[in-house]
Amino acid sequence: MKNIGVFAKLHDPRCQGAAGELVQWLRNEGVNPLVELHLAHHLGMEDGIDGVAIPRQANMVVVLGGDGTLISVARLIGEREVPIMGVNLGGLGFLTEISLDGLYPALESYLRGELTVSERMMLRVTVQRNGEEFCTYEALNDAVINKGAPAKIITLAAALDGSFLANFKADGLILASPTGSTGYSLSANGPIVDPSVDCMVITPICPHTLTNRPLVVAADTIITVTLDTKMENVMLTIDGQVGIKLQFRDEVIVRRGEHRTRLVVSAATNYFEVLRNKLKWGER
Repeated sequence: MKNIGVFAKLHDPRCQGAAGELVQWLRNEGVNPLVELHLAHHLGMEDGIDGVAIPRQANMVVVLGGDGTLISVARLIGEREVPIMGVNLGGLGFLTEISLDGLYPALESYLRGELTVSERMMLRVTVQRNGEEFCTYEALNDAVINKGAPAKIITLAAALDGSFLANFKADGLILASPTGSTGYSLSANGPIVDPSVDCMVITPICPHTLTNRPLVVAADTIITVTLDTKMENVMLTIDGQVGIKLQFRDEVIVRRGEHRTRLVVSAATNYFEVLRNKLKWGER
């Protein structure tokens, strides 16, 4: 019997309703649904499973919600690399490209063994403090260093593989994966990167100079960014969801992650078709 994990955006009635219908459909198809514990509680189910345990048992995971929900599940899955089918019940939905109407045809294709997967590079982000590792996270989209204080800029000294790159005097710095290139980095005038290209993007946020521009570097580069400003309320944010308060001379080290996120995609569309639809390319 196949096991399919079910996650959804909590406190969203539409997602809860879709999750309840999905669970019943899976059972009717002879598939064992592994429903995340908090979602199960909202659905009145007593057999929910801790989200951390689901990747160890699931053949695939379905996420009902928006890109933020999918990103949080991607970090949870980590080394298991279980395929994720993202169903868009949120806003823009770059990652959750399958519509609710397309959910069951996509699941039927999966049960027939017709699974199309896009593998995405992840980032490994480490904060080093006083020469020692303080914390480490994996990110699907990006690691962002920015300030909380208004009308002030921070200085971030960046190095690539130990060689000095530049001092960025800006509101902050975005270190993005190819998947994250269409997120915050895009809003800060960073480039769009084909997700099949393994690399990293360095995008300054409102740089206080005309010479700083976004930079694309090889995936195996080790990026080290040192906070060179004594200022409170400077934060490192992982995928827009996890925040770490930085201290003066902290080092943020970003490199290629050890694991990849496997996203189930529609065989009927490609990445650039999704971009055309979401960004309205070519329309006036």
